[in-house]
Amino acid sequence: MAQQDLSPSPLRRSRKAERLLVLLFLLSLPFLNPWVRGDGVGYYAFARAPLIEHSLDFTKDYQHANESFRDAKLDEHGQPKSELRTPTGHLDNHFTVGPAILWMPFLLVTHASVLLTRTLGFSVAADGFSAPYRITMALATAIYGFLGLLLAFRLARQYVEERWALLATLSIWWASSLPVYMYFNPSWSHAHSSFAVALFLWYWHQTRSSRSLPQWLILASITGLMLNVYYPNAIVLAVLAVEALRQYLSAFRRHAQAGASASPRVSDLLTRHFLFGAVVLICLLPTFITRYLIYGSAFESGYVPLRDWLWFSPAFLNVLFASNHGLLAWTPILLLAIVGLFLFWLSEPLVGAPLLAAFLAFYVFMACYPDWAGISSYGNRFFVSLTPLFILGLAVFFDRAAQLFHSRRAASCAERSDCHRRRRIPDQSRMDG
Repeated sequence: MAQQDLSPSPLRRSRKAERLLVLLFLLSLPFLNPWVRGDGVGYYAFARAPLIEHSLDFTKDYQHANESFRDAKLDEHGQPKSELRTPTGHLDNHFTVGPAILWMPFLLVTHASVLLTRTLGFSVAADGFSAPYRITMALATAIYGFLGLLLAFRLARQYVEERWALLATLSIWWASSLPVYMYFNPSWSHAHSSFAVALFLWYWHQTRSSRSLPQWLILASITGLMLNVYYPNAIVLAVLAVEALRQYLSAFRRHAQAGASASPRVSDLLTRHFLFGAVVLICLLPTFITRYLIYGSAFESGYVPLRDWLWFSPAFLNVLFASNHGLLAWTPILLLAIVGLFLFWLSEPLVGAPLLAAFLAFYVFMACYPDWAGISSYGNRFFVSLTPLFILGLAVFFDRAAQLFHSRRAASCAERSDCHRRRRIPDQSRMDG
């Protein structure tokens, strides 16, 4: 009679791992630091001003900012300095609108609750600065950061044992720059960016084998969100560029060779890529409209002009090793993750090549950025966007290291067993004699 298999099913093990991640996330919530400071003043202003002021007047955001921000932005009368006004009369705010989009559902509920409590006689300020708003903002940021981790975990476990995907997720969660912007500086955009990139990569991966037109449109909407949150995330689209290059080459070969039918036609690819681009532009309307209202041009970012970038003298080594926020100098665990990305490319080139291309393109892009060190930063905060890539890479590294260890241990055991067997043969011969 066959023995019954009592081991837990893969689905149960996956749910157990995800429940563990959820539990750890809930236990981490006391680390939340619900303040708005530095760059976060600009990000949060895009949520607070429309919600409370019903405009893009950021005067009160400047006035309620942290002391170092106020000292640099306000005059002796407590008013924003005149040189901070743009040609349209608005206060300068070059930060992205995407985090405000993600915060808004949470803040709407909080604002309605605050207004309700005020009608009941409670004296809670409905100004967007009081504790309920700040706590809501911080909690929403942490939730988005965690959802990004969960999506990255689900992606990684499709290629390695679940224990390595779980260990990699926990390692990047607490040994990279992510927790600083997920908990300590929740008003900044980096945790949101990690979520948006994870959502993009996860959905790209889920649909890559045969992406229907509706799925292309969904991917375009996710892409629009990803770019609204953080402009450099456009570099992550390298995964689509590598994918498209392979598809077009295959389509041209199909056209040249009669009977080949495994790849889509060039016309189908062009149509889907055109619609993808059109939907992305539509989804970027929040960015275009706010840029136009603030700067007078939909394509003015407010950041360092591209002509002033370090195109001919990139800071390749400094980005990685400088004491001034070098990626590997501050977060050395990412070295293992990067090695893992190369290993993944070698073992799974169809998926690994686009992902490795995205990392390398992002690295080159940041090495050319004049403020590559991130000014005020823990580690190189720009690379927090690539958290899902680092989790996958680290999971692959752990998996390959475990395989190497087991194979070497097995070889060592086999060698010891063989030596022991050889020693016993002469002894047995002497006994027979």
